[in-house]
Amino acid sequence: LTTREIEDHLREIYGIDVSESFISRVTDEVKNQVIEWQNRPLEPIFSIVYFDGIRFKVRHDGRIKNKVVYVCYAVTTEGKQDVLGLWISENEGAGFWLAVCNELKSRGVQDILIACVDGLTGLPDAIESVFPSVDVQLCIVHHVRSVCKYVSYTDRKAFCHDMKLIYG
Repeated sequence: LTTREIEDHLREIYGIDVSESFISRVTDEVKNQVIEWQNRPLEPIFSIVYFDGIRFKVRHDGRIKNKVVYVCYAVTTEGKQDVLGLWISENEGAGFWLAVCNELKSRGVQDILIACVDGLTGLPDAIESVFPSVDVQLCIVHHVRSVCKYVSYTDRKAFCHDMKLIYG
């Protein structure tokens, strides 16, 4: 959003008036904090890291464009959950994921025990090239969706119910 759009939004939703310069100062400060968070050192070992891309439609320069937000969500060896980072790109691809994995390594990650992925072609190879001892597994949700393509529509509900019991 532009500073003018943020100003209008705050007035409409919250009934407050703020100046464009105030919005610029706040967004600059938030940007600095986001950059600091995005570059923070990470744990050396993670039990599980989930790699996924989420597609969004974004207005940019007056046009609607597709963007992908890459997300790495991890579970530490102590069981704590952590978002390792968020990255934005035009589309999802294994090449971008390779750059993400290299960044994770440069921020201190030495090993990942299990990488949970969505079935994107080339993603397992990208992860394994940076973390060679990782066990790459297909996410259960993506696995069930993939299998459901081969089940007739009339049987799908019962099939998914049974799959949920199996995975439970």
